[in-house]
Amino acid sequence: MLVLGSLPSRASLQAQEYYAHPRNAFWKIMQVIAGAAGDYESRCRSLQEQGIAVWDVLSSSVRPGSLDADIDMTSAVPNDFDDFFAAHSDVRLVCFNGRKARQMYQRHVQSSRPGEELRFALLPSTSPAHASLAFEEKLEIWRGIIEPELGRGQGT
Repeated sequence: MLVLGSLPSRASLQAQEYYAHPRNAFWKIMQVIAGAAGDYESRCRSLQEQGIAVWDVLSSSVRPGSLDADIDMTSAVPNDFDDFFAAHSDVRLVCFNGRKARQMYQRHVQSSRPGEELRFALLPSTSPAHASLAFEEKLEIWRGIIEPELGRGQGT
């Protein structure tokens, strides 16, 4: 599966790590779901072993600050999903970490592989700016989508 964010935050860019903001719930959720614990390299390895890839819809854009609402859509440049899916043909589920990631994917990408089924799931944003759901509520939704997929396709 592929988990897509919108664009890295300032904290993530500075640390050169996905979801580096200390209040972002992504790694806490992934620790529960996929056992992703320890340093950044160990957490990434855990996700990889579970068949979970993490990326962003956009490769670049103008954004003052870190809020998705501040992304200048006229400057948005999407990542190359055709090449990604060609290199990772086993991806069957794309999860959007928040509405903005889904919106940007629909607007800029809408890529799929002919003849193969690609499913999509909208998950609540793990960003600390998305405070309308408590951590436990976010975790429950993420678990409901991701846990049933773990282990599918491994060993094939």
